[in-house]
Amino acid sequence: MVDFYYLPGSSPCRSVIMAAKAVGVELNKKLLNLQAGEHLTPEFLKINPQHTIPTLVDNGFALWESRAILVYLVEKYGKTDSLFPKCPKKRALINQRLYFDMGTLYQSFANYYYPQVFAKAPADLEAFKKIEAAFEFLNTFLEGQTYVAGDSLTVADIAILATVSSFEVAKFDISKYANVNKWYENAKKVTPGWDENWAGCLEFKKYFD
Repeated sequence: MVDFYYLPGSSPCRSVIMAAKAVGVELNKKLLNLQAGEHLTPEFLKINPQHTIPTLVDNGFALWESRAILVYLVEKYGKTDSLFPKCPKKRALINQRLYFDMGTLYQSFANYYYPQVFAKAPADLEAFKKIEAAFEFLNTFLEGQTYVAGDSLTVADIAILATVSSFEVAKFDISKYANVNKWYENAKKVTPGWDENWAGCLEFKKYFD
């Protein structure tokens, strides 16, 4: 049994849900109420001392950091290696995009929106410029490409799809970036678990309405 500690609105959690769907793994979903401090209980700290979500527990093996979980799920449960190919160059490109998502794209979302949503801070124009720069980079990566890393759907698309869909519900104008917009419309159609991802986005959307 694969236990999954999560919140449906969380972009990293939603990426894991899509990856699990893609490889046919059923997750035993366990909602964690962060506001009630459920991630700080002794029981959860024993599983994940860093007390973050998403956290996956597969027959006693605990793992957190969503992008590490995506790779683990595909390497352990994927029927093929298409989502994370064994070719070192293809894999390196996917890893680069995963790190880009973690350190640049998703980070720009967190830096700009979270202080406003959770601390009622005013909008920071410099942080917004970092979002625009991140989307320019992604737009460049996608020039002449249907997928973000290589010529087929990979875990990099899944991670970035979860992030970009969060930007959509935050009312960021994705349409200004033609390549990203085209990729996004296709990714929504071809990525397993998109419907559940979008349901989580709509739950997250209440913070922006």
